[in-house]
Amino acid sequence: MSDDIEHDGFRTTRRGQILEITLDRPKANALDAATSVRLGEVFLAAEADPDVRVVIYTAAGERFFCAGWDLGAANEGEDFDADMGAGGFGGFASLPRRTKPVIVAVNGIAAGGGFEIAMSADLIVAAEHATFSLPEARLGMLPDIGSVRLPRLLPGPVARDLMFTGRKMGAEEAARWGLVSRVVPAADLLDAARELAETVLGAAPLSVAAILDIGRRTEALPYAEAMAALPHLASYRAAIDSGDASEGPAAFAERRPPIWKGR
Repeated sequence: MSDDIEHDGFRTTRRGQILEITLDRPKANALDAATSVRLGEVFLAAEADPDVRVVIYTAAGERFFCAGWDLGAANEGEDFDADMGAGGFGGFASLPRRTKPVIVAVNGIAAGGGFEIAMSADLIVAAEHATFSLPEARLGMLPDIGSVRLPRLLPGPVARDLMFTGRKMGAEEAARWGLVSRVVPAADLLDAARELAETVLGAAPLSVAAILDIGRRTEALPYAEAMAALPHLASYRAAIDSGDASEGPAAFAERRPPIWKGR
């Protein structure tokens, strides 16, 4: 069963504990501030909904995932630093304390802010023909999120190569660098993303939330400091002290699927 809701610029679909968000802004799925604000509201609602555990983020069509900032809106007076809402550009990249994993399914060109949306996800599934690029420097602009995030995801020289030249990186190259977890034929993209989401649902929700929180809070710390901080993080204690931490081993011993309660 699915529940579709049409929004201005995108649609949402509920499939059990999975929320799918599909950008739909012809011709290139470029985003303006108003759409980003609405997307941020959807992500905030998902965070508050205990029945949503994974978000799949994709786009309509086969050519563009997202071409980034809508330059038509810019020509009409929208500022580069306009309010993009609670989650920043695209709805979730800047969302504080996000606990629900986001899988981005890239169905085509992810350029500029579209690439920044993808690199902000927890997992990326890409169609074979998908490409990733940051052309901003060649346009006299800057990839603000990309400048910070991409060198943390790729080796520095590779990240700088992409940002200096604006070249397109194909899905297979992205997979070789570990940026993309799966590359599949375009016809199989959503099925692959849904299969991955279902696999994530097999993990304890508090464990998944803790993994996201620990990564966010310790990414700038040296290893020893990060390990020392670990036992003091509320998300870590919530996971290891939960009933689910007992349920997992019990289910394994009894050869049955675990019944997660998120507490």
